[in-house]
Amino acid sequence: MPLEQSLHRVLAQAISAPTSLPPFPASAMDGYAVRRIDWDRDNTMAFDIIGESLAGHPFTGPLGPHQSVRVFTGAVVPPHADLVVLQERVRKATQTTVVFEPHNPDESFVRPVGHDITQGDIVAEAAEQISPFTVGTLAAAGINRVEVFEKPTIGVFSSGDELIDPGSPLAAGQIYDSNRVAVLQLLQSLPCRLVDLGRLPDEPNAVTEKLHTAAGEADLLITSGGVSVGDADFITSTIEQLGELAFWKLNLKPGKPLAFGKINGCYIFGLPGNPVSTIVTLLLLAKPTILHLCGATFAPPMRVQAKVQETVAHTKGRTEFQRGVLREVNGESWVHPTGDQSSNRLSTFHGANCLVEVPGTSGDLQRAQLVTVIPFSGLL
Repeated sequence: MPLEQSLHRVLAQAISAPTSLPPFPASAMDGYAVRRIDWDRDNTMAFDIIGESLAGHPFTGPLGPHQSVRVFTGAVVPPHADLVVLQERVRKATQTTVVFEPHNPDESFVRPVGHDITQGDIVAEAAEQISPFTVGTLAAAGINRVEVFEKPTIGVFSSGDELIDPGSPLAAGQIYDSNRVAVLQLLQSLPCRLVDLGRLPDEPNAVTEKLHTAAGEADLLITSGGVSVGDADFITSTIEQLGELAFWKLNLKPGKPLAFGKINGCYIFGLPGNPVSTIVTLLLLAKPTILHLCGATFAPPMRVQAKVQETVAHTKGRTEFQRGVLREVNGESWVHPTGDQSSNRLSTFHGANCLVEVPGTSGDLQRAQLVTVIPFSGLL
């Protein structure tokens, strides 16, 4: 596909540079190109100016003893020149000669061929997700088309008779459907085809029919809700009925009642229905799985250490991921949770920039105790 359309796609094969960058010795600064052999730190002799080299308009002639070429940043450094004397070091100049201040240049200010990329270097790896930086690097190497993996199709359901679309008037016992909206938005940057499949009713035959049909058209399905042990929870049993249930329930908070399996070759994540549980399990489990289906290599999210700003209540038994705000205070990293961490409180994400990982082996955390933090920058 065209390079300019490839952002976020996954490369199907490694790409090597067809040319070096820069492809010629280039000036790193504005100044005068000279031969270092002619240079004397105390020399006040004038150099003859025999031409100029501008970006895109090189001076191609050779350089002789005590000759110089006016050169600009990014322009070709002429043959035999191996030193650019900076414009700021000029003491006197006319149209034909230049005299420099006495000094000893500490670098050449000449970028050699291949200073950035050498011909044949791997500039993008197979299974790499293409970032804006990848696009820029490939363009600089002269590449305008890339081979990428096909996009998998991801179908997204929500589940529950109590759900209605935002903007509709609420009847007794109803709530607005936020999970499906959040899931679709959190997956927008992935190289996949997202299909909004609407809501599953709390009726087993309808759930069976809709999941069977959707599994025949998608590579992976995501549902939210209907995976607990209530009388109206049919997702888990339907996966078992139609295909294979790989596992159900995690030693995780929030997110315990998560189901994962396969229906007719289509993978399915049955995410918990509480909004926080839906988002946390999507970010930690479903999103990396989708990236794998897209052809990308899994990279664990960055984890950093920070001190908690207040006592954090925690009961041993399950690893918990709390929403938090990570800040630097006087050179130290501190984090504080965003209030009551109940799994129904979508508002705990407001202002949060990380997940605070509380191990299942830990009890309450005390102020200034070190904890592991996962910034959202590595999850979103």
